[in-house]
Amino acid sequence: MRKTDINLRNMSGKWADIGAKILLYGMMILVSYIFLYPFLYMLVTSVMANDDLNNFTVIWIPRSLNFKNYSMAAEFMKFFNSLKNSLFSTLVTTLGQLISCSMIGYGLARYKFPGRKLVFMVVILAMIVPTQTIIIPQYLLYGRFGWLNTFAPITLPAFFGYGFKGALYIYVFRQFYLGLPKELEEAARVDGCGFLRTYIRIIFPTAKTAYIVVLVLSLVWNWGNYFEPSMYLGKTDMYTLPMSLNNITDALTVSLETLTNSYGIDADSPLNDAVLCAGAVMVIAPLGAMFAFLQKEFIQGIENSGLTGE
Repeated sequence: MRKTDINLRNMSGKWADIGAKILLYGMMILVSYIFLYPFLYMLVTSVMANDDLNNFTVIWIPRSLNFKNYSMAAEFMKFFNSLKNSLFSTLVTTLGQLISCSMIGYGLARYKFPGRKLVFMVVILAMIVPTQTIIIPQYLLYGRFGWLNTFAPITLPAFFGYGFKGALYIYVFRQFYLGLPKELEEAARVDGCGFLRTYIRIIFPTAKTAYIVVLVLSLVWNWGNYFEPSMYLGKTDMYTLPMSLNNITDALTVSLETLTNSYGIDADSPLNDAVLCAGAVMVIAPLGAMFAFLQKEFIQGIENSGLTGE
């Protein structure tokens, strides 16, 4: 084989690698743009002044920043009251799910008892069945308990392994505990530790990554949960942040005189979109900060809990 032929093959191989990388990075940029566009649009629109919103030549970079949109959104949403409600319902529900789902998952992974497979099948079924299909009997049941217009339907079921996405968290913990060596618990029992002491001193510290995964998922999903709170919380002073976004639409639609006198705009103004975007940013900002802080532990926990299918 001639030397020129070898050089041509090497060059063609290099160009093929370069083409593959260009295609790969192009696809990654396209997918990233699709996912990031709504957030970028929301963030930019939230600080646009009314003149920029009416100017079709202004797309991404506003000529002037208008942070009054955030003060208007906070006023219409009753932000601090809604924030208090969201923090209470989210933190209590997350705490209940961390405690109950971890213990249920540990029992399914380690203890052999009659009906264990049936219980696990029920857990899988609960993951599959949409909440909307059982909301009517739940509503009637909680109404008999006198729980309507309270946070009880949202928080109390979490302490029994139910709650919002509770079945998924049980599955996460079970998969993680199945990967732990049984010798850890056997050594603890030899030292005279019972179930509770073994769980607290041995299992709990070992399952840190699984707890991080469930903590992040539970906080995110309970924080953004709109459907169940809207069913059970009928009083406006009990609204969570996602529910209070409706207050912006109502205020901008109904309070025409207030808008004109206080802010010099009308309800047909494009500023409505800016205020809604500002409210949405205020709702998701705490979650973004939390995920940025815990993303390393979150990704590591997903890998260790077996959610990636490996």
